[in-house]
Amino acid sequence: MNAIPLDPDDVAPGRALRTFFARFWSTETGEPRDVYDRFVAATPTAAGVTVTQSAGLPGPGIWVRPVDANSEAALLFLHGGGYGLGSAGAYAGFVSQLVARVKMPAFVLDYPLAPEACLPTALELSVDTLHRLRSTYSAVAVAGDSAGGGLTLATVAEAVRHTGIDVAAAAVFSPWTDLSLSGASVRANAISDPLLDPEYLRRSAAAYLGDTPADDPRASPLFGTASDLPPVLIQVGTDEILLDDSIRYAAAAGPRVQLEIYQGMHHVFQLNVGQLATARRAVASAADFLAARLQERISA
Repeated sequence: MNAIPLDPDDVAPGRALRTFFARFWSTETGEPRDVYDRFVAATPTAAGVTVTQSAGLPGPGIWVRPVDANSEAALLFLHGGGYGLGSAGAYAGFVSQLVARVKMPAFVLDYPLAPEACLPTALELSVDTLHRLRSTYSAVAVAGDSAGGGLTLATVAEAVRHTGIDVAAAAVFSPWTDLSLSGASVRANAISDPLLDPEYLRRSAAAYLGDTPADDPRASPLFGTASDLPPVLIQVGTDEILLDDSIRYAAAAGPRVQLEIYQGMHHVFQLNVGQLATARRAVASAADFLAARLQERISA
């Protein structure tokens, strides 16, 4: 475990962000999915990156490509939003910040959302998309945030154990690994977390699970960790209710998991690269991790 202290330069902008979060979520109007997309889409697009709609394979979504991208490897990105919100297009800015540093293209999947689609629909599409990417590229890694982080870990586990797909690595940001909400931080950080609340997560879990038990590893990868996973990087903030989802997953999965805990940071703080030095540092760390693992696989 690597504990990263709060950057003194982030104290003032961090307070300003929390004020903004409270105002945005209390005053913004419109359909919940549109509101969520507007919030996420505020992350600026990195220079030298193009965004194009997928024209068929590997699936529904978008390609985010640095102009100097290595053509031998790719990243599959699975977006957050509690399984019921979020879209590939809204995440273009955030993913561009990651791939501009990794220097490899990313495919952002538009997986079916709950409650229209329950488990295992999104998981099966994610695994299938990963398989299609792996058949085209010499090396593929998977990344995701929040619910997309949980879906990333479930996708990698399904791919490695049941389909034999070779995955170079996974990087997840504030992953939701336990849909039963049994972590102590769900209660302990219910006040300090400026973005998530337990009731929202309970509703989201119920919509995504359908008739599936919350402790099914396909929904809650915390309950299905194993030693056959590829290298995994987890980044999480101390102020979020999903803190224990990361700590417990890393403890259960063992030495293949590298855990970075950022002091004073909120849920998926990496979205705020424009405001926080810590966010830029975290994205750079994740990019270094992914680039190194992908290059290792290409060179093997």
